[in-house]
Amino acid sequence: MKKLKQLDSAQVRRMYLDFFQQHGHKVMPSQSLVPVNDPTLLWINSGVATMKKYFDGKVVPDNPRMTSSQKSIRTNDIENVGKTARHHTMFEMLGNFSVGDYFKNEVIPWAWELLTSDDWFGFDPARLYITYYPKDHDAYNKWREVGVAEDHLIADEDNFWDIGQGPSGPDTEVFYDRGQEFNNLAEDDPESYPGGENERYLEIWNIVFSQFNHTPENTYEPLPHKNIDTGMGLERVVSIFENAPTNFETDLFMPIIKQVAALSAGKQYGADKADDVQFKIIADHIRTITFAIGDGALPSNMGRGYVIRRLLRRAVVAGKKLGIDEPFLAQLVPTVGKIMEDYYPEVLQNADYIASVIKSEEDRFSATLNGGLNLLNSVIADAKQNGSNQIDGRTAFKLYDTYGFPIELTKEYAADEGLTVDQKGFEAAMTEQQNRARNARDMDNGMGVQTDLWTDFKEDSKYVGYTDLTVDDAKVIGLAHDGQQADSAEPNDQNIEVIFDTTPFYAEMGGQVADTGDIIDNYGKKVGRVVDVQHAPNQQNLHRVELTSPIKKGARYKLVVDRARHLKIEKNHTATHLLDQALRNVLGGHTQQAGSLVEAHYLRFDFNHFGQVTAKDLAAVEAMVNEQIFKEIPVTTVETDIDSAKEMGAIALFSDKYGDKVRVVKIGDYNTEFCGGDHVKNTNELGLFKIVSEGGVGAGVRRIEAVTSSDAYDFLQKRNAMLEEVAGDLKAAQIKEVPHQVANLQEELKQANKQVEALQAKIAAQQANNVFDDVQETKKGKLIAAEVKVAGMGQLRQLADSWRAKGLSDVLVLGTANDGKANLLVAVSDEKVKAGLKAGDLIKAIASAIKGGGGGRPNLAQAGGKDPAGIPAALKLAKEYLDNEN
Repeated sequence: MKKLKQLDSAQVRRMYLDFFQQHGHKVMPSQSLVPVNDPTLLWINSGVATMKKYFDGKVVPDNPRMTSSQKSIRTNDIENVGKTARHHTMFEMLGNFSVGDYFKNEVIPWAWELLTSDDWFGFDPARLYITYYPKDHDAYNKWREVGVAEDHLIADEDNFWDIGQGPSGPDTEVFYDRGQEFNNLAEDDPESYPGGENERYLEIWNIVFSQFNHTPENTYEPLPHKNIDTGMGLERVVSIFENAPTNFETDLFMPIIKQVAALSAGKQYGADKADDVQFKIIADHIRTITFAIGDGALPSNMGRGYVIRRLLRRAVVAGKKLGIDEPFLAQLVPTVGKIMEDYYPEVLQNADYIASVIKSEEDRFSATLNGGLNLLNSVIADAKQNGSNQIDGRTAFKLYDTYGFPIELTKEYAADEGLTVDQKGFEAAMTEQQNRARNARDMDNGMGVQTDLWTDFKEDSKYVGYTDLTVDDAKVIGLAHDGQQADSAEPNDQNIEVIFDTTPFYAEMGGQVADTGDIIDNYGKKVGRVVDVQHAPNQQNLHRVELTSPIKKGARYKLVVDRARHLKIEKNHTATHLLDQALRNVLGGHTQQAGSLVEAHYLRFDFNHFGQVTAKDLAAVEAMVNEQIFKEIPVTTVETDIDSAKEMGAIALFSDKYGDKVRVVKIGDYNTEFCGGDHVKNTNELGLFKIVSEGGVGAGVRRIEAVTSSDAYDFLQKRNAMLEEVAGDLKAAQIKEVPHQVANLQEELKQANKQVEALQAKIAAQQANNVFDDVQETKKGKLIAAEVKVAGMGQLRQLADSWRAKGLSDVLVLGTANDGKANLLVAVSDEKVKAGLKAGDLIKAIASAIKGGGGGRPNLAQAGGKDPAGIPAALKLAKEYLDNEN
């Protein structure tokens, strides 16, 4: 047997990328786990997920050969993490991709070379098995040609990659034979084969031959361009090189596990299977949480934030099972950063911020967890008191969903008290929750049906809008309408798209909206209007046009951008850069842009930030931006290579949109950013900057909307007019007197409210004298029941306090109506409570009469409803309840 190389995770990752780089591939950086401009995904869940735009033909890549090690998150079965050898919420997918370039004849020999050559992985060929689609004879023959033994090739009907509409095709999978000593099955078990459910034959690579379009009509049509999409799980391959029983005994996880063991109550990994599950849960989840927060996601009750919160709570509970009672997860962040430093240095760089977010959430959950324990203890006490031997399923689910208690933990607590848990009820509640949560999961993992309308159009088109807003002699070099290439277009044609050899119209990008303007013929007649501009797959500016006269391919036209609109957009784009830098300066370097929109009359800027933005911080940001405007700073641009731009300190927003040459916008020494947009020549052109709103728009994402120049002036004028109107209403001689006048009004209102409350209390006391006189006899004691006219539940409780102090009856039932709603209150004396009569039971029995519900303590309960007319019926039901012998 060939001796196995000893490689760590960083070496494996680097070797894979180096191999394909040497075979002409461009190494693509690992993208953010939070998808950019892809609402179909909750998380980036595979390597190909970041390349959908290339595979569906929307964008033609600079190099059709690409390779990456992409961090990914999948959360469809979190409950299995820790219980299996290789299940993770976050993993790295090594991949090589071809967009219409090479196919089976190239990728299969390369795969075999990488896997078996001593210069690379150096695996023993005798340990490698290949599965393939039975009808894919080309793949079979190619594997045989490179040297794979016939008995190591296995036909499998499942080897066809198809996830719905979009690219699909046969695939081939590579398995590594770890030997029977690694197997969890007998050697003669039916599942003990490559591709079966066993631990011996480890799947390490899936190579997809994407050659068909799965159409909406459920047919399979040949793709215009055949593609290659592969995926190799880094964690799995590393477990082979490190001879680890599972992925968790590798250098990707063991440093975390060892640190957790040191923090635990003397627990050691490998000593107890139940404890090992908890170690694995913590190691997996802290990696995911750390990377997700580092990429801008934050804990919340929705979407990505809910996933982070759930993982964090599960890890905390796992820690408690290991005897860790204090918050500890934040301490693991630097360890995660150190493990991944070779390829992800930003984790260590942002470790303090990531740890602070985790610590805050962990502290909050500690209180929640204690609340869950209190609820569980209360439920157990009630069950025992009522003679029940079971905790109902919905309560168990509440403990799981709200307080983070796994059902297993609830069962353990219950068993200690001689109780069981309604498992079926729990599962029913879980199913309901999963149905509700489906919308928060990945909506679609597929890609759009591939189109080649503009894919093969590669003629050059030059954008000159940085300096010229008019082009006198622009030639139509590309024309299409109704989804087809054409030589001409008429005003009644649909979806008219035009590419000119030279254009002053900006194509929407980087948050800046597209230019609009006119197309004029040689006679000065307006032919049509440019209403939108996007990028064609090969990056030419693609003009969406509304025509008033015919337009022809090869003809020349004058192009005129709407200048006034363009200049406003320029001002707002420069303001966006000033705002971005001000937020970093005031709130901290962790602040990252999460999206932007630069329109003519306003700008919108989304950014990641943990917590609220105070009024003081917002004022400081606004002042800082205006300070740069008043300083009259020159705004300069330079085109250079990426490395030189980074040396200049340029901030990159989303790395996948930059080519080999980048444009850098520099605002003096204040701000330097990668940007392909339009900007002013000097900050003084902005005139004025004013923030008009700020608020949260998602988990950890804040949004600022602002205006500049004449729009800022108009905004302040409207505010001033409103203030003048308020001053008039307050009879204030000058605007500066308004705050004083408002303070006086507030004090007067406060005194008036006190007088109203005193009068209401007096009325309630007078009513009490009449109400308390009517005492009814029932089989369970004396009852006072009446409808009263008071301000609401607060005064009902005052009446109850008076009733209890005087000991006027055994039970008090009161109802009142206000603003179309009904309130009921039930009070029971302490003696009757001891005898088993509970206010909560009585309120539930009568609340239906007012079409409402309620609850409370044994001696006091209340209910609200939407039917005041039902109050007399509720009072009648109360007497009937107390006259019932049961």
